[in-house]
Amino acid sequence: MLKVIISPAKSLDFEQNIKTPITSLPVFQHETEVLVKKLQKMKLNDLQELMKLSLNLAELNFERYQNWITPKEKSDLVQPAVTVFTGEVYKGLDVASWRKEDFENAQKQLFILSGLYGLLRPLDLMYPYRLEMGTKLELSKSQKNLYQFWGNKITDQLNSVLSENDTLVNLASTEYSKAVKFKNTNAKIITPVFKDWKGEQLKVIMMYAKHARGVMAKEIIQGNYTNLENLKGYNVDGYMFSEEHSTDQEWVFIR
Repeated sequence: MLKVIISPAKSLDFEQNIKTPITSLPVFQHETEVLVKKLQKMKLNDLQELMKLSLNLAELNFERYQNWITPKEKSDLVQPAVTVFTGEVYKGLDVASWRKEDFENAQKQLFILSGLYGLLRPLDLMYPYRLEMGTKLELSKSQKNLYQFWGNKITDQLNSVLSENDTLVNLASTEYSKAVKFKNTNAKIITPVFKDWKGEQLKVIMMYAKHARGVMAKEIIQGNYTNLENLKGYNVDGYMFSEEHSTDQEWVFIR
């Protein structure tokens, strides 16, 4: 089976009210609470400097952490993760068009990496937050950033749902995929890269690449590519697999 990891988005919309067949709770609730308590102790200007935010965004996220709600049941401020993230990846996912079976498949196949929640399934409930995985939040002398804080936990959790017959399709950004220790995973890993011709050169155009990651994740969830070899036949929005430009682990799709 193909399983997929993606990044979260900085932008959130908790007013979409997309209906889902079920909701679930994040696995790493204890770890999330540890991070929240650390952030709650920070002054506004320290939070702003840590996250490199404008004053308005710093104030918004300062208030979020001060008024933190542990996700336990759905409400206006607690929604399934995949329904509230916006941005190009999530535009590509187009969750508003999903059928019941798409949500059910996604819950088994799709995983969202997160600086605050570690690893989210699509229907895990989340409270709005801002905490990029690359943030240098120091928890202790041995945990000077979030990569060190999460350590092996994210990889171990992925391994609990991966088998040797699975392929993990890495559609996350470099910042987030660094939180997974790929060498220690049970499954084969491939990282699709989307490139466009610009003049006589192939380039990753980030806005297009992010959207394409979301579209590919949706195609896998909807069962259009059920195994790794099938994925070589991917042809959506003009992107096609290029054997010439690819390696065993990095698959390049060009248009």
